[in-house]
Amino acid sequence: MILPETFQIYAIRYARVDRGAAENFLGGDPHNGPMPLDFFVWAVTNPRRTLIIDTGFNSATAARRKREFLRCPTEGLRLIGIDATTIADVIVTHMHYDHIGNFDLFPSATFHLQDREMAYTTGRYMCHPPLRNSFDVEDVVGLVRKVHSDRVQFHDGEAELFPGLSLHWVGGHTAGIQVVRVWTQRGWVVLASDATHFYANMEQDRPFPIVFNVGDAVEAFRTLRRLADSPRHIVPGHDPLVLVRYPAPRYDLRGIVARLDVDPAD
Repeated sequence: MILPETFQIYAIRYARVDRGAAENFLGGDPHNGPMPLDFFVWAVTNPRRTLIIDTGFNSATAARRKREFLRCPTEGLRLIGIDATTIADVIVTHMHYDHIGNFDLFPSATFHLQDREMAYTTGRYMCHPPLRNSFDVEDVVGLVRKVHSDRVQFHDGEAELFPGLSLHWVGGHTAGIQVVRVWTQRGWVVLASDATHFYANMEQDRPFPIVFNVGDAVEAFRTLRRLADSPRHIVPGHDPLVLVRYPAPRYDLRGIVARLDVDPAD
């Protein structure tokens, strides 16, 4: 039996946007108070290897989509000693603009993607504006080019990349979205990405309104709970509470980086 490697996990915030609660739940929200959204990339690391999960977007995309750009994701990685140019493996949870921009800043990386996500982003569903609006065509085309230069590794469903780190297709938000299960000092942590944008989406069984398949999105909440050691081991993809509940690795990184392999505050 091969023992799992133990990883440290970091969430790095690179952008934000103000929103109301009604924008964050399928069917709206009767309270509709402020409910801002943060944008993160994630680093999973130990003495043997470092992987990056998603690559964010750049300042031009932020301006076009009216997001507040705080820093390039690679700048955030440098703050914790990670050089994007040396990264060998990048996990792409899905291909929305805020998760696959900047792929060109990882010149040494193989990109890990679900078969269904590439089929979705290059197939008939992209004929419909409501489904394609969250994708940037140049990102999609750019990743297709990476396929043709042997820089993409496809996965179908569940895959163990290394002992202690595995990928799991869930679908819902997009046709091919995957989540990442990581072994840490506190047990199995699941990085949910947009399988649940906020803690509240999962806790209330109310998906985010950008959704390809509502049934898969709701089933994804069950999958997250099954894969994680407890609900406290599930990390949502866009919730500002992540930076509140988890500590920064250093005092000067408060509000920028959170360490996720330690217990949350509540």
